[in-house]
Amino acid sequence: MTEGSDVILQRMLTLHPKIIDLTLDRVWRLLAALDNPQDRLPPVIHVAGTNGKGSTQAMIRAGLEAEGKVVHAYTSPHLARFHERIRIAGELISEKALSEVLDRCYAANGGEPITYFEITTCAALLAMSETPADYTLLEVGLGGRLDATNVVAEPAATIVTSVDFDHQQYLGDRLADIAGEKAGILRRGVPCIVGPQHDEALEVIEARAATLGAPLLVHGQHWHVGEEAGRMVYQDETGLLDLPRPVLPGPHQVANAGGAIAALRLLGFGETACEAAVTRAEWPARMQRLREGRLVELAAPCELWLDGGHNPAAGLALAATLEQMPRRPTHIICGMLSTKDVAGYLRPLAALAESLTAFEIPDETATLPAEVTATEARAVGFAEVSEAPDIDSAIARIAERHPDGRILICGSLYLAGHVIRENLG
Repeated sequence: MTEGSDVILQRMLTLHPKIIDLTLDRVWRLLAALDNPQDRLPPVIHVAGTNGKGSTQAMIRAGLEAEGKVVHAYTSPHLARFHERIRIAGELISEKALSEVLDRCYAANGGEPITYFEITTCAALLAMSETPADYTLLEVGLGGRLDATNVVAEPAATIVTSVDFDHQQYLGDRLADIAGEKAGILRRGVPCIVGPQHDEALEVIEARAATLGAPLLVHGQHWHVGEEAGRMVYQDETGLLDLPRPVLPGPHQVANAGGAIAALRLLGFGETACEAAVTRAEWPARMQRLREGRLVELAAPCELWLDGGHNPAAGLALAATLEQMPRRPTHIICGMLSTKDVAGYLRPLAALAESLTAFEIPDETATLPAEVTATEARAVGFAEVSEAPDIDSAIARIAERHPDGRILICGSLYLAGHVIRENLG
């Protein structure tokens, strides 16, 4: 009898001493033992980038499904349950199917060293290879060149969303280095959609594409997107689309939507798919308004919002989103990982929030101590800074003192997952 997925996943954590160890050698070994499921996937759209990967993928999926297409999707990390990472033929993978595929991968690995992300990615590829579908959407976990998802020889298309600073300890300290890692997903002759980029990053992507003969569809050159009169206007050589603004909040989602529409147009889909991409996409913990649940009740009458962004570019995007929202006193609850640029993330938010409550992410060994987050918040200009021992007390204190406020929990996808689980409880 197959064990539950939680038990198998816990066992997989012990197969390698490091959480991240970028190389494809172990992945190729296990995929070969599994008879190379990556070669049997439905047509693949591979998405890399620093920010916007998940949102772009969610919009593409919404567009494809509106046209009646059956879609597999792989993303990471999960928020509340591991099952969220793997979507088979439009539905989250079942517990039975997940346990079985994890068990098969664990057995095929034969106890050899392999990271958690590598073996679970192989499991996702195996599961997706064994169920018919029209498309497979793969989101890169970290980087691109040496990411465990970068094993498909001929994807239908690749996408590189905006490249910025994050994970420098693995990808390099220069934007050109980071862009080089992201551009590692490009394939010879395979078209690549490129989102808005700094010049330094774009030069690297263009050079890589030229070497491979990979056609590029670049934001600002081959496609354009913007807001006009409360609508979203997209234009490329095929023509102009006048669409609703993306249902996912924030001005940065317009650019993400543009990349998704460019992909859909490249695949031959028309206005129905493009409109569905912006109106039907769902992507939790990206400036998400929580409307029901235990924590929502605790926060009442305050609004409760959740965002998982965690790098300087995400901080800028979140600040721009707040500036577009109706005016309401905003109180931030923030928890981050010690590997992140805390000051860079918080600086754009300081002028837009009345207070910040620092909080440690439960059960995360790499969480930043609350006092460090608080110190960084004061240093970048937050006027009122405090600490809280847990999410309940942080929310309750704000709701009591500022009943007219907006509570925004942010700083980490791991924190977002904790909040979602607590809210369900």
